[in-house]
Amino acid sequence: MQETYSAEHIQVLKGLDAVRKRPGMYIGSTGPDGLHHLVYEIVDNSIDEALAGYCSDIQVFLEKGNIVRVVDNGRGIPVDMHPLENVSALEIVMTRLHAGGKFDKNSYKVSGGLHGVGVSVVNALSEWCEVEVHRQGEIYTQSYERGIPKEPVRSIGTTELNGTTIRFRADDEIFETTEYSFDILSNRLRELAFLNKGIKIVITDDRLTTPKVHEFKFDGGVKSFVEFLNTNRTVIQKEPIYFHVTKDDSELEVAIEYNDGFNESIFCFVNNINTREGGTHLVGFKSALTRTFNDLLKKSKYAKKMEEPFSGDDTREGLTAVVSVKIPNPQFEGQTKSKLGNSEVKGLVESIVSENLSWYFDENPQTAEKLLDKIMTAAKARAAARKARDLTRRKNLLDSTGLPGKLADCSEKDPSKCEIFIVEGDSAGGSAKQGRDRHFQAILALWGKMLNVEKTRVDKVIGNDKLQPVISSIGAGIGNDFDISKVRYHKVIIMADADVDGSHIRTLLLTFFFRYLRPLIEAGYVYIAMPPLYKITVGKKIQYAYNDAERDRILQSLEVSEDKAGIQRYKGLGEMNPDQLWDTTMNPATRNIMQVRLDDAVEAETMFTTLMGECVEPRRKFIEENALLVSNLDV
Repeated sequence: MQETYSAEHIQVLKGLDAVRKRPGMYIGSTGPDGLHHLVYEIVDNSIDEALAGYCSDIQVFLEKGNIVRVVDNGRGIPVDMHPLENVSALEIVMTRLHAGGKFDKNSYKVSGGLHGVGVSVVNALSEWCEVEVHRQGEIYTQSYERGIPKEPVRSIGTTELNGTTIRFRADDEIFETTEYSFDILSNRLRELAFLNKGIKIVITDDRLTTPKVHEFKFDGGVKSFVEFLNTNRTVIQKEPIYFHVTKDDSELEVAIEYNDGFNESIFCFVNNINTREGGTHLVGFKSALTRTFNDLLKKSKYAKKMEEPFSGDDTREGLTAVVSVKIPNPQFEGQTKSKLGNSEVKGLVESIVSENLSWYFDENPQTAEKLLDKIMTAAKARAAARKARDLTRRKNLLDSTGLPGKLADCSEKDPSKCEIFIVEGDSAGGSAKQGRDRHFQAILALWGKMLNVEKTRVDKVIGNDKLQPVISSIGAGIGNDFDISKVRYHKVIIMADADVDGSHIRTLLLTFFFRYLRPLIEAGYVYIAMPPLYKITVGKKIQYAYNDAERDRILQSLEVSEDKAGIQRYKGLGEMNPDQLWDTTMNPATRNIMQVRLDDAVEAETMFTTLMGECVEPRRKFIEENALLVSNLDV
């Protein structure tokens, strides 16, 4: 029987219904990322007021009950009647998609919001929302429930201030959680303060008994940003190379500083939006950097010492840079705005960076010579790395066709169904091999001390006998040659002992993944296994506890004292027999694994440098500040 399909089956979503029906289309997800995105959308509107020259202070409050309040001292959203819609402009902005002042270039030259959908989307996805506008001597207000106005816009008093206050509670019918992370929000607000010099942004967590407050204001702009990123590194220059150029309706702000490390850290922004996948502005910056250094080389005393010009990788070793462009009509690839597509921006950035870098090198010849020394050393190391890579490939160690002897592979060939456990030690590796499901689970046993790649050049990483098995097992290459489509397992699970040594192994592996296989983390393929710390036996009943508190809860629920229960404390994975390891740590139905996420690249960059870098003092300071958080250190 053929089903009827007629006009009555065509559903028309009116107003903000479309947002509530498909929230992911507007904010990316209904998980923690989407929840925090609500706050960013409101703050972005305040930042746009600041870019237009009308706002200097932005305050974000996290109130009890996970209520958010954002206050700015901008012009205030217009409240007068719209000439065509015959309703207050404030109500239109709060309740209609694609309504706002950002389509009019006379109102906002540049903006970072979602083209007029920002605040209305927040309103639609909130259980309730309140807006208060201080404008032209009066205070106006309107409140909403799930995007629907409860009353018309009304005046409630007089004021000498200007600005907008938006207060809302995210709808728990939409979001998986409504619990905000102070740190995630604080990191993004710090980033915005760096990118918009002179603006003061304050975040206050009033959910705590003693409110937690972070205040950000950086008069140095992205120059301060680069100095912050290099805080725990040894820099080569006295201060960053910095320039801020306005051309036509566009602005470019760039800060460049080299350190004695081996990793590059380039952060790109368009209208304050972090373009994690780069785009035309990044291409233009890299091209200018490579060309300018090669021009400098030709004019230097080192010209005859180099057989070939510098590569882009050479010029970016040890580089920390922030590239911020502000343009009237950005074209992004994808709704998430992670990549800039404007073709004209490449030429704009390339010409400005080339011109200003060349001028800087002419004015600062000593710094130019130091940087040339650094880049020449990088070029020689690159040549050595190429030889090491070629040698390794000849031995079939980097290709997926030549798998290491320590790898016990699985029979499944579909990477999306496969997982690999990277296990410390032959003993634990033996138990894991016996306990696994051979169809989809592979085991790679590691041995010996692993290399700390934070302190090592890529040629040493490729040639390291402890890391080669990991590289070849994953099968997608390393560094700039890494190809995510070639990954052999979509779950790479680090399985180490629940003690200090195991934590060290995990940290070393995560540092390696972050520096040389970062797309693996960004794709969500990296996990950490959470093996139990205790086996509790009462009669024939066996339960596992993952920490002391859980052990105590289990004993309390079983109504037995500690001395009457059989409690085995696992010192390592090797103490578990294959069945126990399968039940607790490897069985997808019962195991406890934690996905490694890269929520804040800036914070991750700083943390890896602090904990794994050459400088001891920042690490000591970190340990001293966090020592009280560790109640029981198992050494």
